[in-house]
Amino acid sequence: MPSLTGLRFLAALLVVCYHLSRQVGALPVLSPLAWYGRSGVTFFFVLSGFVLAWTYADAPVPALRFYRRRLARIWPLHALTTGASLAVFAAVGAAMPVTAALWSLPLLHPWGRSTVMGGNPAGWSLGDEGWFYLLFPLLLRLRPGLRTAALCCASGPLLWLAGSAVADASLRSWLLDYLPLSRTPQFLLGAALALAVRRSRLPVLPLLPTALAVAAFHLALIPWHHAVPDPAWHSPYIASQLLSAPLFAALITAAAQADLHRPAGPLARRPWTRLGDWSFAWYLIHEITFRPWLHHYGHPAPGLPTAAVWLLLLTTSLTLAGTLHHLVEQPLERLLRDRPTTPPPPQVVRPRTASEPTGRRPPEDSSSLT
Repeated sequence: MPSLTGLRFLAALLVVCYHLSRQVGALPVLSPLAWYGRSGVTFFFVLSGFVLAWTYADAPVPALRFYRRRLARIWPLHALTTGASLAVFAAVGAAMPVTAALWSLPLLHPWGRSTVMGGNPAGWSLGDEGWFYLLFPLLLRLRPGLRTAALCCASGPLLWLAGSAVADASLRSWLLDYLPLSRTPQFLLGAALALAVRRSRLPVLPLLPTALAVAAFHLALIPWHHAVPDPAWHSPYIASQLLSAPLFAALITAAAQADLHRPAGPLARRPWTRLGDWSFAWYLIHEITFRPWLHHYGHPAPGLPTAAVWLLLLTTSLTLAGTLHHLVEQPLERLLRDRPTTPPPPQVVRPRTASEPTGRRPPEDSSSLT
């Protein structure tokens, strides 16, 4: 499903523009659209559930092998960027969150309010992913269906409304934005929809209208932002994370169905899929590259200077992400993913006698080859 890889880049771009807008400086048109681009993390949580359920639904593996594969996928780059983040903190004279970094290495940092940002603030979501991975073998056995998906869609608005009972804005943000339990329905929603698509229990969703619905949701956040300040429980600050999950789930489902029926879609082309492959490294490294620039040069003047710094930081961080993907992420994942197994001994082919049947033996069960 290459279109899902292409969408990964767009979601990462949304997150990067969100940080550029808030940390470097705002740009007309782009910054209002990306002011709540943190919702791109919600997209990644739904996508993670969808891709894993699609991959392992008909080819389950032992839980320990699954955990090893997922750690091989995310942990090496997580550890490297955590170390890079701490080095940058030290270089610019900022306080180093050493305790939080230590909690982040075993992916436990989002469970504590004081440690949630870990050593690399962008890596908080990997702690949530670690929790999802821990649950996934059990979820796959339960085979969640469309009723589960509907409950997951309803959980977002219910959690957001429950936030009205928490007066402390910081505590509310941790409980609803970062705590893995609050994000679990998003992962489960993606897994349930993947299984429904595999079983042909969903109508084909049109890709363009679902993409327009996602865009319309983010457009609606602009006047909402001007009407309600972020610390208020009914602002779009947390709502953008919780209410967007069903829309992102529809977009992911529509893109997956499009790949199944028309595999040559625009997002499936090589430039998009290559950028999508880089998106994980880009997500982890981009904010680290902003800090030295801001420390040495400060915030640029509004207008063209801000646009020029945006372009510089976008291209620099993306180039670094591509380098990390090819030189670190991919080689270490291949090295750590599975233990080498001893190949079976070669079969000795003997001549067939006249008394033996001429028909070929049926192939082995394909599940042994996955």
